[in-house]
Amino acid sequence: MQRITTDPAVCTGCRACEMACSFFHTDQFSSDLSRIRIAKDEGRGLDFPVVCQACSRAPCVQVCPTGALSRSGQDGHIQVDDSECIGCQLCAEACPHEAINFHPATGMALICDLCGGEPRCVDRCVFAAIRYEREDRHRARRRLRLARRLTGEEGVQ
Repeated sequence: MQRITTDPAVCTGCRACEMACSFFHTDQFSSDLSRIRIAKDEGRGLDFPVVCQACSRAPCVQVCPTGALSRSGQDGHIQVDDSECIGCQLCAEACPHEAINFHPATGMALICDLCGGEPRCVDRCVFAAIRYEREDRHRARRRLRLARRLTGEEGVQ
């Protein structure tokens, strides 16, 4: 399965990924409209990309009361049907990666849709902190452990 992977160890926090994402989807440069975000841990001086991991169980899809979220059969990413989304934010509460944002004006969920198979955030990341690649479960677990170690959340499941 193709998915966006991240390497927090090389992220500089430049936010070019956020700007590319928001511009692709809305023709505006705005972190608030991006489907990817850069989280900052000021105490540790760390920046790291946060993006939907298309979880195998997809808790966000499971808790959506209106069925607005579903998994794409094509590439497995999570789709949002804006006509069904009521902005309840239950999906964000269920997301183990804190990867769901909400449109500031409409309240609708903003979840990475892989830009139709050509993620713009990947194209704009000069340091390759964000990549679009095939990822097996073993590699995903290692990457998640690294992210938790970098953020001091090693005991979090």
